[in-house]
Amino acid sequence: MDSITLDVHPIELTDEQFFKLCQANRDLRFERSAAGELLIMAPTGWKTGNWSGRITQQLFNWGDSNNLGIAFDSSTGVKLPNGADRSPDASWVRREKLEALNPDPTKFLPLAPDFVVELRSTTDKLKTLQSKMQEYIDNGVRLGWLIDPKNRRVEIYRSGQDVEIFESPITLSGEDVLPGFVLSLALLWDSV
Repeated sequence: MDSITLDVHPIELTDEQFFKLCQANRDLRFERSAAGELLIMAPTGWKTGNWSGRITQQLFNWGDSNNLGIAFDSSTGVKLPNGADRSPDASWVRREKLEALNPDPTKFLPLAPDFVVELRSTTDKLKTLQSKMQEYIDNGVRLGWLIDPKNRRVEIYRSGQDVEIFESPITLSGEDVLPGFVLSLALLWDSV
């Protein structure tokens, strides 16, 4: 999703104040960088919304079939260890990791998911999304996919490895992070 950064003097918000800001403005989607920059995420066009839904649907269906963890959509906030508050387009957390932490279900997840997806909309800047993907990996995400429908390209981010780039892949494997999960991209590419 495209975002704007408010270019104002730093707004110092506690985690609770940021959470309340998000709750009081449910029609807006906020993120906050590790440096405290407030980012407002613009709604996407219908095509990106459809693609995002198809990706999330496949992740949820796989998660429902095995009970290994819990999948989340783009409305879920996560608090990364570096202090950033993000909301990946799709994410997943191992069940035992979540149960060990036992977070308040009414608040943002105070952890880095095991897996994240960012879907590039037509107005997103690629470098911004690439930086966000690296931030996820640096904060403990084990596997991340940056899907760019316009260019029919996927960047795969893995902990401790170089980014791998695929042109027009038909499927993506969840590898050992999401055992048995295969994301079909055929409908995505066919609808570009």
